[in-house]
Amino acid sequence: MKITSYGAAQEVTGSKHLVQINGKKILFDCGMVQGRRSESADRNRTLPFSVKGIDAVVLSHAHIDHSGTLPVLAKNGYDGIVYSTPATRDLCAIMLMDSAHIQEKDAEWLSKRNQSFIAPAYKDEDVHKIMKKFVGIPLDLPFEVLPGITLTFKEAGHILGSAMCYVEFEEKGQPRKFLFTGDIGRKNMAILNDPWEPDDADIVIMESTYGNREHDPIETLDDDLTAIIQHTYEKKGKLIVPTFALERAQEFVFALKRLEMKERIPHLPVYVDSPLTVNITEVFRLHSDSFDDEIRDVMESSGDPFELNQITYIRSVWASKQINESEEPCIILSAAGMCEHGRILHHLRNNVADEKNTILIIGFQAQHTLGRKIVERQPEIKIFGVKHPLLADVKVLNSLSAHAGRSDLLEFGARFKDRAEKILLVHGERDALKALEKGLEDLGCKDVIIQKNGVTVEG
Repeated sequence: MKITSYGAAQEVTGSKHLVQINGKKILFDCGMVQGRRSESADRNRTLPFSVKGIDAVVLSHAHIDHSGTLPVLAKNGYDGIVYSTPATRDLCAIMLMDSAHIQEKDAEWLSKRNQSFIAPAYKDEDVHKIMKKFVGIPLDLPFEVLPGITLTFKEAGHILGSAMCYVEFEEKGQPRKFLFTGDIGRKNMAILNDPWEPDDADIVIMESTYGNREHDPIETLDDDLTAIIQHTYEKKGKLIVPTFALERAQEFVFALKRLEMKERIPHLPVYVDSPLTVNITEVFRLHSDSFDDEIRDVMESSGDPFELNQITYIRSVWASKQINESEEPCIILSAAGMCEHGRILHHLRNNVADEKNTILIIGFQAQHTLGRKIVERQPEIKIFGVKHPLLADVKVLNSLSAHAGRSDLLEFGARFKDRAEKILLVHGERDALKALEKGLEDLGCKDVIIQKNGVTVEG
């Protein structure tokens, strides 16, 4: 067994892991690198391996940093199958097309302003090609991904449709088990079931995003969010929430639903200004079989969990512009979550210089992104090439994170200390990787390895 990571190795984005089992090659994830525009664009347009040698692709979940360069596979001639859960397949049909459109619009914008032209990594036709190759497999149903290689998707609890990938096969006459965790979710989140708890694998590829940090307790979310909303409302300001269209937006709206049901927040308009978020919310409604008991209880007592007394889901550009013309206090949710593109840039441009407004960050912000600069409270931030003073209040709410925190990652990894020959750490920045490596070794895990980009590890 040979494993080579071509992304998310000593970095958070661009998940790509090529696994060779008995001469067959399976690519786990094919994600987009996110960060500095010029560097990430080059890496996203060109695959670091030949698609001719890939026998199958397995996708852990639909987030763009895990799925975003799948169309590049099709563009380069990949003609095999892409296995995922049904919900992941449905989400990718929306998200990959949206990604293609964003790249096209960015290229047009840069060209008009005589800035460096960055060609799109792929077009609509490449998305159509790869979507024809998707096969949806439910959780907990073992299937033969290739002859002699059985794969089972298990609940990851990270986003709708997310899965850990559990692979069983024989090598030199001996049974072997391999686990690719994808992104590991948190326990007790409001919409999804808790992550699967395995304890039997020979080789594990494990995410490390929060290997050095804990999240705010989930139990404090309602109180913290109530305080932030109330404070902004009293200042007669707007609460601007850059949000990932997938999962984070739906979790945030559901949190508002809970507070509204308990009459804990003032009555004020809520705008979900993202066509992608609107479309993804419809997919959530189609896959309510993935929901946990908490959201089901709300559905039974109060109907649609993603509807509020004063919520407007916005698709049109005209309606989006109308929000910025209004001076009334409100809550605006808009993509993208790291503030690198999309309508959130327009809302930030119009609101960051006003002290009465609040920017609420509710997701991980990768290095070099505008979102990270906001979290760092840099005195000036650049939006559409123009510098703006950052005078709005900035709040960070980590209790909504969909990633396991340090203690959960340590607990997860320690489950393999008596069995796993190797635990390969991926999907983390350097400090997080080093902290998790030491933590797992202190708990008795053997041969914990921080994956290096392009370096093959034999198992």
